[in-house]
This record gives sequence, C-alpha cells and structure tokens, in this order.
Amino acid sequence: MKRFHAVAAVFLAALSALASAGEIKPYDQAVVDQLAADGKPVVIAVHASWCPTCKAQAPIQSELMHEPANKDVTMFIVDFDRDKALLKKYNVGMQCTMFGFKGKQEVARSVGDSTHDGIESLIRKTHA
Repeated sequence: MKRFHAVAAVFLAALSALASAGEIKPYDQAVVDQLAADGKPVVIAVHASWCPTCKAQAPIQSELMHEPANKDVTMFIVDFDRDKALLKKYNVGMQCTMFGFKGKQEVARSVGDSTHDGIESLIRKTHA
C-alpha cells in the first residue's frame, strides 16, 4: 500500500507540473491569431536543425517554459529551412531568432541569444 501511495504521489506531482507549464508547439497561424486576439502571451522561436545556437537555446527554452511563472505563455517553433513565408512575415533573417508578443504587440526580440537570463527576460516581457 505504501508503494501505491508513493507512485500516486509521483504521478500527481508530474501531472501538477504539466498543468503549470507553458506549451511549446509547432507554429500554427490560427492558434497564434486566436491567442493574440485574446491578449495572451506568445513567443516565437525560429530554429534550424543544423544550428548550434538553436540547439543551445532549446533546453533553456524548455526549462523556462516549464516554470509556473510562464504557465500562460505559448511558444511556437518556426522551422527556418521550411517556413520561408513566416520568416518574411516576421522580418526574420537568421535562425536562432526569438520574439515575443503581448497580445498583438511585439514586445521583445533577440537574435542568437543562448543565455538563460536573456531568454528568460524575453519570455517574461510577454506577460509582465
């Protein structure tokens, strides 16, 4: 019985952590538009599979998006090599670009920042 309670406690803790985590999703224009219309915070991260800076950013982005403070933020990943129309729409010239919106207003942008503090600052500006 003690083992069951221990397993149940771990499961509930994991479930609770998921409930308090922001989401990371592939880019979806309809969802981005709806979140913007609702005034929700959005971060867009432009990644390329071959980019070492993008690879350095990814675990930091994931860690930060799992923090309770960022639970209402949605991060969308744009593929630098495939999503050329989105790059033009958002005026992005390089992979490893991140930008954040508070509703429909862009409030932060960075290129090549792979520091924890820099990425955290960008995310927080979307809901501060």
